[in-house]
Amino acid sequence: MQELVDSLVADGFVPGGLPLWVAYLGAMLVFGGIVVFVFILPIAGITTWVERRVAGRIQSRIGPNRTGPAGFLQWLADGIKSVLKEDIVPSAADVPLFKLAPYVVMTGFVAAFVVVPFGGPLIIADLNVGILYLTAVTALVVVGILMAGWASNNKWSLLGGIRSAAQIVSYEIPAGLSILPVVMLAGTLSMQGIIGHQGWAPWTWHVFDNPFTFFAFFILFVSALAEGNRTPFDLPEAESELVMGFATEYSGLRNLLFFMAEWGNLYVIGAVVTTLFLGGWQIPLALADHPVPRIVLQFAIFFAKAYFWVFVAVWLRWTLPRIRVDQMMIMCWKYLVPIAFVNFMGTAVWMVLFPAGVPAVRVLLSLTAAGLLVAFARRVVFHVRRALLTREELSFNPLSTARVMSRG
Repeated sequence: MQELVDSLVADGFVPGGLPLWVAYLGAMLVFGGIVVFVFILPIAGITTWVERRVAGRIQSRIGPNRTGPAGFLQWLADGIKSVLKEDIVPSAADVPLFKLAPYVVMTGFVAAFVVVPFGGPLIIADLNVGILYLTAVTALVVVGILMAGWASNNKWSLLGGIRSAAQIVSYEIPAGLSILPVVMLAGTLSMQGIIGHQGWAPWTWHVFDNPFTFFAFFILFVSALAEGNRTPFDLPEAESELVMGFATEYSGLRNLLFFMAEWGNLYVIGAVVTTLFLGGWQIPLALADHPVPRIVLQFAIFFAKAYFWVFVAVWLRWTLPRIRVDQMMIMCWKYLVPIAFVNFMGTAVWMVLFPAGVPAVRVLLSLTAAGLLVAFARRVVFHVRRALLTREELSFNPLSTARVMSRG
């Protein structure tokens, strides 16, 4: 942002007598408004369409396909419908807290984008404690969820709020311990500084720096899914157990805000892991010499990396079953926390033994990841082809249809 404002001042777009801090503040507010209304809200809505289409394909159905091309405008129709629905407040609820809770959740969600680096100069505020700020403000979400559970005066809502508090407080520990190795490597808490410590090539990313950061990446992603209440960790809103958990008593716009924060939070998760471990917006300098194409390409690269993990999170939701509460806590305290601590200490020892890193290890880890992706892709293609063949067999052979139906 500072680079962008400096260029505007140099080009004469900012009046000369205007104090520089006023120009910075104005630019931050304008860019923040663009991020919220042009990016955050649409991306949260579009993610609902993506999730429903992916869920349909996984369950051998189509998903939304009527409103707009391929059902793309379904998210907009659902949003308008929710806004127009009656906003009901239970008579036994704590009315001020009940009404305030969704806005607290949205505040924690939107405030996280202040330090998300969309590109080289595309960041609202490059704080020198950026990653610390992000982990702090996202904790506001659990405050809003617990507030909603308590204020609803409903036992299912209260159980959902308590589950969310226990879940997020627990998984903050492995998530924080998985962030520390990256902070040690980069020597800074600034999100842009962490990206600047990496390069555009995969073997220069933090995830492949050493074996400990390789495992720290996966622990951070799993912990972030748990903090975001995503399946298989969606215990605070488990429909089969708690009706709809903390949001049971909500309707209309306030109900929409809760789930808008949940779907939008998927992009925050992808942005964080992309920034810390996957090189962020780094591109080869030779691709774009002019500032505008370079910024556009940086944004496109960062968005593609971050949204890939949104797709992975959606895929996991419709593939894995929900775990039990005891399994969730055992997984955190018996496995993720000790492994994350080993990764933290191992990275510290690695940096002492190999201050300049080990290029051979970086290349080996990169090739290992590439091999795993290729094997996974081949497996996916195999299952897709098998599903298509089965569908054709059922379409053209009535006997096969009867046989499959008889199997149950």
